[in-house]
Parts: sequence; structure tokens; C-alpha cells
Amino acid sequence: MRSYSPDFTPPWKKSKPVPEVPAEYDMVIEEVSTGFCGAVIRTEKTAEGPTVTLEDRFGKHRVFPMVPAGFLHEGRPVTLVRPSAGAAAVRPTRTASGSVAVAQARARVARAGRIYVEGRHDAELVERVWGDDLRVEGVVVEYLEGIDDLPSVVAGFGPGPDARLGVLVDHLVPGSKESRIAAQVTDANVLVVGHPYIDVWEAVKPSSVGIPAWPSVPRGQDWKTGVCRALGWPENTGAAWQHILGRVRSYKDLQPELLGRVEELIDFVTAPED
Repeated sequence: MRSYSPDFTPPWKKSKPVPEVPAEYDMVIEEVSTGFCGAVIRTEKTAEGPTVTLEDRFGKHRVFPMVPAGFLHEGRPVTLVRPSAGAAAVRPTRTASGSVAVAQARARVARAGRIYVEGRHDAELVERVWGDDLRVEGVVVEYLEGIDDLPSVVAGFGPGPDARLGVLVDHLVPGSKESRIAAQVTDANVLVVGHPYIDVWEAVKPSSVGIPAWPSVPRGQDWKTGVCRALGWPENTGAAWQHILGRVRSYKDLQPELLGRVEELIDFVTAPED
């Protein structure tokens, strides 16, 4: 006769089944054993079993086996499974800047406020990463061809509570010429911020461009030309920039010192009036 042992384990102590969740593109998860957290960029079927590739916020990729209860999604254990073969391709739900994409959003009528950047390359980089966000917010970015005349440019713009001005400056470090010029702008409706790099090229991560590091260029030499020479590129800075820009896919390809400043400017010029 089969014996019967009653289960006196309280319900709250019993383990709950771990749900299976399709590993959909751009879903953020954490691998349990390593703590590596990133977005799903692909899943693959291998001889050892299915795997998932994650990309963290620094652009680092890691491949993990999709083992039972091997991941956390929104803080809860899950078993990742590959999306069904017949499932429609999932589009990214975020813009290149990392913000949530607004479905079928129309460009807003341009605000009176503006963001000024130093040069054309700066403007193209901002457009590449933040273009979708700027159109939704109605923010126009213009370039100045340098900031030597920034105080008079600001005065000519005529900033006010309903027309705020944000300015992004290259090489804004203590003691630099740029810092002395920026200090002359004291209007409360103007925000001048900057990054520490000599040129916006440096704000692109070397790994994204496929180089170990941005080279050091001797003083007195044109920095962009010096970079091309040091890297063995043709001394055509326009072509070099197009190569660099072409390697930028999202905010993950940019240094945080630039990311934070652009986000700060967008917040400033779109802030509601007091």
C-alpha cells in the first residue's frame, strides 16, 4: 500500500513556476549569475542550445545560454525563449537617443527657443542621435562657426522666458578660451554648457569608430588634420567626418560627457514658462 505524506509547506514558501518570456528585441534584462544587464539585440540557435546576446549601456556585448530561470525581467525571474519564427519583426521602441519613441508623431511647429552648437559637425551629430526627439519637441539646432562672438550672437537672438537659448561649446574646461567667452553670457534665459573634448569628433567612442583611442595631436597643429595623419587616413577632414558619423547609430556610440549636456539643453529650452 502506497504511503501518503501530506504537504504541510505554507503556500508562501512554495516555489512558483518561472514564466517563459520571448526574448524580444530591445527588451532589457539581467543575467542572474553575472549581474550583466543589457538590451536584447539577437537570439540564435546553436548546437549547445539557444543563446541571447545582450548589449549594455556602454555598448558591450555578452552572449548567454537561455537556461531556465537564468534571467531577471523587471526584477522577476524568467526563462527566456526565442520569439516564434512566425512572429512579426519587432521595431525598436526607442529613438537613437534612448528615449521612448512616440508612434506616428508629427513634427511640432518650431519653438522660438533654439540650441546653438559650434559647427556643422556638431549639428550633424546632434541630429543623428537626437533628431527624432527634437522634431517632436519643435527644437531647432543651428551652428555658429565658432563662439568667438557668442555674447553679441546671444544679444542679437534676444532670449526671453518664451524664447530660451541653449549653447553647446566644445572644449569647455577651466582656463580655456571657451570658458572665458562663456562666462560673459549671464542672461538667465540662456544656458551655456559644454564637453571637455577639443572637437566633437572626440565625443564619439573610439570603439565605435574602430580605433583603440583618439590620438594626441601636438599643439599648433590643426587637430582634425593631425588625427587623420596619426590614424593613416587621407587628409580630407570632410570625408573623415562622414566615416565617423556613419559609425554612430545611437547614444551608445557617444561619450557620456556629451550625452548629458545635450539632454540638459533640450530640457532647458523646452521647460514650461514659470
